Amino acid sequence: MIPTVGFNMRKVTKGNVTIKLWDLGGQPRFRSMWERYCRAVSAIVYVVDAADHDNLSISKGELHDLLSKPALTGIPLLVLGNKIDKAGALSKQALTDQMDLKSIADREVCCFMISCKNSTNIDSVINWLVKHSKSQS
Repeated sequence: MIPTVGFNMRKVTKGNVTIKLWDLGGQPRFRSMWERYCRAVSAIVYVVDAADHDNLSISKGELHDLLSKPALTGIPLLVLGNKIDKAGALSKQALTDQMDLKSIADREVCCFMISCKNSTNIDSVINWLVKHSKSQS
């Protein structure tokens, strides 16, 4: 898979719940638009490359900047540490520490370690999203 450039929308249905997912590109030119897409959502899902140690501090700063926006107060946060199939990928505890997730106090925060390539823990992610969906069809 290649990184998202721009924005994509997908719908995922599990049982009687349909979830609309906005996949927002992480490149610097798109970051200023993130807040607009995150307003009035059931949850914010923030994906981090757990094997890219060089960019973790940037990712942490962008996440905390996003969460500081008043319009996003209280929206649950799910952080996904992706690429756990790669050598040198962080553990869940190390990612939690590096991203300073414990300092986020104004919302529910959850973290899963995943591999999109191998579909590792994707069911757990979908179950968490279903649990946090605002409305069921």
